[in-house]
Amino acid sequence: MQLKPGLPAIPLRQKPNENLADLTRLGNDPEAVRDSFKHYFNHTLGRDIACENAHYYYSALAMAVRDRLMERWKSTLQAYEQSQCRRAYYISMEFLMGRALTNALLNLDISAEVDLALKDMGLELEEIDDAEPDAGLGNGGLGRLAACFLDSCATLQLPVRGYGLRYEYGMFRQDIRDGHQVEEPDHWLRDGHPWELERPEYTQSVFFGGHAEHYADSQGVLRVRWRPGQEVLAVPYDVPIPGFDNGTVNTLRLWKSETTDLFNLDEFNAGSYTDAVAAKTQAENITMVLYPNDKSENGKQLRLMQQYFLASASIQDVIREWKRHNGEDFSAFAENNRFQLNDTHPTVAVAELMRLLMDVHGMDWRQAWGITTRTLAYTNHTLLPEALERWPVWLFQKLLPRPMEIIHEINARFLDQVEQRWPGDAERLGRMSIIEEGHEQQVRMAYLAIVGSYSVNGVAELHSELLKEGLFRDFYEMWPDKFNNKTNGVTQRRWLAGCNPGLRGLLAETIGEGWIRDLSQLRGLVPHAEKPAFRQRWHAVKQANKQRLADYLEPLTGIRLDPEALFDVQVKRIHEYKRQLLNILHVIHLYNRIKSGDTQGWTPRAVIIGGKAAPGYDMAKLIIKLINNVAQVVNEDEAVGDLLKVVFFPNYRVSAMELICPATDLSEQISTAGKEASGTGNMKFMMNGALTIGTLDGANIEIREEVGDEHFFLFGLDEDQVQAMRENYDPAGIIAADPRLAQVMELLQGERFNQTEPGLFDPIIGAIRDPGDPWMTAADFSSYVDAQEQAAACYQDRDAWLRSSILNSACSGKFSTDRTIREYNEGIWGLEPVPAEPARPA
Repeated sequence: MQLKPGLPAIPLRQKPNENLADLTRLGNDPEAVRDSFKHYFNHTLGRDIACENAHYYYSALAMAVRDRLMERWKSTLQAYEQSQCRRAYYISMEFLMGRALTNALLNLDISAEVDLALKDMGLELEEIDDAEPDAGLGNGGLGRLAACFLDSCATLQLPVRGYGLRYEYGMFRQDIRDGHQVEEPDHWLRDGHPWELERPEYTQSVFFGGHAEHYADSQGVLRVRWRPGQEVLAVPYDVPIPGFDNGTVNTLRLWKSETTDLFNLDEFNAGSYTDAVAAKTQAENITMVLYPNDKSENGKQLRLMQQYFLASASIQDVIREWKRHNGEDFSAFAENNRFQLNDTHPTVAVAELMRLLMDVHGMDWRQAWGITTRTLAYTNHTLLPEALERWPVWLFQKLLPRPMEIIHEINARFLDQVEQRWPGDAERLGRMSIIEEGHEQQVRMAYLAIVGSYSVNGVAELHSELLKEGLFRDFYEMWPDKFNNKTNGVTQRRWLAGCNPGLRGLLAETIGEGWIRDLSQLRGLVPHAEKPAFRQRWHAVKQANKQRLADYLEPLTGIRLDPEALFDVQVKRIHEYKRQLLNILHVIHLYNRIKSGDTQGWTPRAVIIGGKAAPGYDMAKLIIKLINNVAQVVNEDEAVGDLLKVVFFPNYRVSAMELICPATDLSEQISTAGKEASGTGNMKFMMNGALTIGTLDGANIEIREEVGDEHFFLFGLDEDQVQAMRENYDPAGIIAADPRLAQVMELLQGERFNQTEPGLFDPIIGAIRDPGDPWMTAADFSSYVDAQEQAAACYQDRDAWLRSSILNSACSGKFSTDRTIREYNEGIWGLEPVPAEPARPA
């Protein structure tokens, strides 16, 4: 048993009897919850009625709720243990969990009881909930999808464990100063995390540097062992993932990096204090910050260390559990274990599993490769070639010499297969090689994943087809049966039942609450869309949600929004392909219309944009500055008034989206066709009754298919048209031929929005006018403006808009992660649901 340094392994002389674990199940009634809360508040936290810090009230409630999760958690683990079932492991660099308290109350189905218990003590749940920081373990859709997946796995009672990293500092806290994004540290763990359980007995060792040593064993068989230059400990922290009202609580295991020794005492005594703790600092840096800025060599090195640290610790942990039951017999390992690699970040797992099976457990190449290629599955999340990670061979060799050797061998054997399939096709060999040749050799991590996995899936129908036709065409031609599609989803527990209590209540009265488990039941809303009384109640819920968001934003931004206006929302990571730039160009067009007196039949509009730009992504940060400068000009112009408001939502995060998506009227999903893999924000908005304005990109296509063309505002080139136009793209000609766009560009070039900052937005202007612009912003502008005018006109017809809003929600059933996970399970994992054994009742 491996233990955290400083935690001695002291065996008990006498084993305790069964009475130790024989507990009466905790009650969920208000009185029992109140008693638990008071116990933690008074005895564990040592607080009294004079306490004015909401953190302590939150901590007491979290521990009281965690106790109830713990009972079900242990029962779930025991059920999995007893069934000896096949298990799956979801390995992801991101898990954007958001707040845990309200989600736990919802899935335990005790929100009402807790609310009553708190009211009895003069407390409000909403105020206590606000004291919980968002768990900063992700950066965008990839991490939020992983969180939704875990929720659905637990709700479907599938034995799936998540593996991730316990970042000390999560995605940075975004501050806006003079319109610029400023990154502040997000020390989300500063006050502790009451939901986690440290498990030092499962600590793993992860190696870096050194060299690989080849030798002959006692039987004369050639073997390899890694002589590392550095050993880092991976200490696990487990977080409970409750299913919805079913007794199942699965596990998210997060790894924290620590040094093997706290510090060098000799150097400390000699006065070299910095050197004494250098190893500790270097080790802890691995899980210090989510996604270090990788523009520097040090940043790249740390990023690769994070990825290997996650893959190695996680696979070792699974093998540890396997050995506990099976010793060194791995004959059934592939049959009983499935690893899902979430994007390219953890795909070094291919080489690491091979290393462990061969170097540590004595298998030959054929045995190890047979297990590896029957247990690993890869999900791709991008169509952008630049987003497919590649690592310099020299850096890989420096940090991971033995895994690099294995990758070279995998590649050599794979290229032999390619040569046998397509003899003499040197170009194909170069295209498919895991090692990319050039000025600096690179390891193509996506290619390693494809070669080493038994399943490769995209995340929307269009995305999966484009992978087969484009990025991975050679591999699809070689292994067509490996490729499949699993369209993304979101969990309706958090993204409808939890974040939109008003709509949940209306739905419960109208069609019951079966949709919380089976979102397809929202189809029962379809006939109600034709009922005026129901439409009016739907409208009342939406207006209350809009008022709630407006009330939140006013003190934060100083801007008052009118809930009667069209709430036009784009919140997501700031990236050129997501085209926040196209959105703000339309805002400038609207502003120009107002200033020109063209306001006949005007629809008042509140444009809300939010999202973070990567710290090293200069163009994305400049787009944030443009949005804020335009907002300042628009909002301060008395001639504009309430006809148009523009708000940049600072520090966008999960808990912010829980306020935003129930209040949204128009969902902006405007990426260049062929660039967005799927999107999940589009699904959250649809589920809450927003109408979409979007291109035929990602899951937009499937959303439009579900709800119907007349309830979706379509614009822009499709993927084929984008490709056809690319060779002869002439943005200057497009601008000259479109008076609306020409006027917008004139305002930009005339520095209307940067009068005191000359030349500031020249890079943006140049990008729009560039014939090589990959995002083709100018090409879609005219169509986008036309679709926006259509949306504005539709909003003025309240009954028509409400009917479309209801139908969007009613047709969102496909986009539950429950459906997605069923498809993963049926097509990739092959798990059997395992009901948790209920704890013994009182």
